[in-house]
Amino acid sequence: MPQKPEILDARVVAKSRLFTVEQVQLRFSNGTERTYERLVGSGVGYGAVMVVALKDARTALLIEEYCGGTQDYQLSLPKGLVEPGEDVLDAANRELMEEAGFGAERLELLGKLALSPGYMSQSISVVLARNLYEKRLPGDEPEPIRVDSVDLYALSELMTRPSFSEGRALAALYLVRDLLEQRGELQR
Repeated sequence: MPQKPEILDARVVAKSRLFTVEQVQLRFSNGTERTYERLVGSGVGYGAVMVVALKDARTALLIEEYCGGTQDYQLSLPKGLVEPGEDVLDAANRELMEEAGFGAERLELLGKLALSPGYMSQSISVVLARNLYEKRLPGDEPEPIRVDSVDLYALSELMTRPSFSEGRALAALYLVRDLLEQRGELQR
């Protein structure tokens, strides 16, 4: 593994309610110096979760909500922040109840995904949720969220929908499909 660069200086250059922009001056092992900028979450740093909830052996729940970044309604997976003192799996189940109206009897942490590790420090834990039951909790969403679904063998078709563009959600869906195939739990 290469030697990490030496941090010569780090300072906040901009801050909002959601983000902090940090400028970092680095010196690499070959003597080259560069300035990087990165987005650092302004939250308390307990993490975030994204839930692949299976209605049946090959159908995953999707939600559609308004996204400020694209200024449009987008399909994605249930997701949200882990609250202080909350376990990742408990957070996943809570978010699933708040956003999709379902809880899960079986939850499995699959790993973490980063959106843009080149300039963002945030990552999201991917959780597989199975054995669903109806249960709704009040959430912080400004309006009701529409619930949809996708067959794990129709992911390329999902990409043709104008309302779907979230790369992390697509990666999580492919991850779950491949994992379940490897375990012999899913077949075409």
